[in-house]
Amino acid sequence: MKNKFSQWFHSLQTRSSLMLLITAAVLIEVTGLVQYFFARDGLRDEVQQRARTELQVRNLQIQNIAGSVETAIDNMQWIIDWSVYNPDSIYSTLKLIIKNNPIITGCAMAFEPDYFPEQGRWYEPFAGRSDGLSGDIVYRQIGSADHDYLNATWYREALKAEGGMWTEPYIDEAGSKMMVCSYTMPIHDHSGRVVGVFCSDVSIEWLVDLFGYNDGMYTFLASSTGRLLACPDKNMVMTTTLQEVSENYHDTTITRVKTAMLAHDSGSATIHNNDGEKSYMYYAPVEGGTGWTMAVIFPDREIYRGLRTVGMNLIVFMVIGLALMVFIMWRTVRGFRKLSAVNAEKERIASELHIASAIQKGMLPKTFPPYPDLDEVAMYGLLVPAKEVGGDLYDFHVRDQKLFFCLGDVSGKGVPASLVMAVTRSLFRTLSAHTDSPEQVMTQMNNAMSEMNESSMFVTLFIGVLDLRTGVLAYSNAGHCPPVLMNAAGTTPFAMDANIPVGLMSNWQYTRQEVSVTSGDIIFIYTDGITEAENGTHEQFGEERMLATLQGSLGKEPRAIIDDMSGAVHTFVAGADPSDDLTMLAVQLTKTIQS
Repeated sequence: MKNKFSQWFHSLQTRSSLMLLITAAVLIEVTGLVQYFFARDGLRDEVQQRARTELQVRNLQIQNIAGSVETAIDNMQWIIDWSVYNPDSIYSTLKLIIKNNPIITGCAMAFEPDYFPEQGRWYEPFAGRSDGLSGDIVYRQIGSADHDYLNATWYREALKAEGGMWTEPYIDEAGSKMMVCSYTMPIHDHSGRVVGVFCSDVSIEWLVDLFGYNDGMYTFLASSTGRLLACPDKNMVMTTTLQEVSENYHDTTITRVKTAMLAHDSGSATIHNNDGEKSYMYYAPVEGGTGWTMAVIFPDREIYRGLRTVGMNLIVFMVIGLALMVFIMWRTVRGFRKLSAVNAEKERIASELHIASAIQKGMLPKTFPPYPDLDEVAMYGLLVPAKEVGGDLYDFHVRDQKLFFCLGDVSGKGVPASLVMAVTRSLFRTLSAHTDSPEQVMTQMNNAMSEMNESSMFVTLFIGVLDLRTGVLAYSNAGHCPPVLMNAAGTTPFAMDANIPVGLMSNWQYTRQEVSVTSGDIIFIYTDGITEAENGTHEQFGEERMLATLQGSLGKEPRAIIDDMSGAVHTFVAGADPSDDLTMLAVQLTKTIQS
């Protein structure tokens, strides 16, 4: 039996099988070790990528809140300054701001001492929601000796600011009755003098849920002065600073990180607590005007806990290694699928934007001359969007021997502005088909657009009605750039009444103005994309250059005038990226019908 066994053992087949098993076992062991070290490096890379992703996501979440508030308030600055001369409308203005911006819990206008003598030294009208973000809007005057806002840091700093700025978070006991961060800006009178401060409050309680401990990582947020706004330990919120935290650690790296965060730098570091436990920390500032900074910490023991356990048992290690490989492959495939989906989505969006651009351009007049059989008028228009789709518009049509035309500029850029542009153009066409009064068309357009304007977008618009029989031009202007009359006397900007842009406030009564146009005169209408066009040094083209270019184009036809202006702007910007749409319309009265 023994001899048979020896023969079997030493047989080539058996020895080959054993060698294969041994080789396989060695390969598995080596593979396990290689996988262990590669998995370790892979986990570290994944942690770095996850840290960047977490910081980017939180950055976008904060910017989404802060940016929406900044945009809404900046767009309303003109009406805030306008309220200085209309004190009876202050509470209506505050209500309008809160109603159109659900994120804002309260807002106030705090004025300089005795600015309104009848109101006393402290006058701070406030409007806020009675129950956080869901209650009714209530009003009250909160300025007093007990609430001396004149000596408050947020008030003094806002008086000196050139624009909007965010305050340090604080508990607003007089106004919103909660922990808020306020976006403030100075209030100016017509002479440009600062007469007070506008303040809008945003609750920061949502930050508590955004930052904390989740899936083995710690995240926290600090203010511009280093005060903790959100962290895993809620008892430290608003009571502890980065300086106090760093003083509790022996590791000098934490002090360096604290200094870098207060300087609003971004980076990473390996830190150790007083027990010697290692962690990896990634930090970055919050973009925008808040001045905040945030960080995410991954403890070493949490990152490599599984691998260290697996290293004690080879079999478990191989199983987990296999699972890790499957997981990595799954993540890789998933990543490629996501990338493919993203690329497909980008292509779809690009295609839709291209189609939207074609549709938008198709809505505008593009055939010139538009009325070959009409000898009384010559026209030419041009619209060059800054993006794929834009918010500028112009349109015209002839009815009852009168030329109806308009040119406007929607606030904002991109798809939202293009949608407002389409609505504006449609309303102009519809309303001007039934009335010859430009002010009535403007008033009805404003009422219609104000009722559906939840995003606080508006349109600066000029509407003109040129009587081809008499040469009388009736027009109404809604906050738009004044057109220029070009004739033998030179270039003369139109006189303009002060009217608000379309879409801001319903029931505004727009005014009517008239000017006589003689044969050969040209009306040049434009958007601020011309005067505000910037070159590489951020110098603007300006009204002076525009009028000089028009002066040099006197005597030319409408198309030549617009070609001259377009060439002058493009030469000035010298290849710099356009910051706004470029839109022009030139209308020439060649003769009157009665002549």
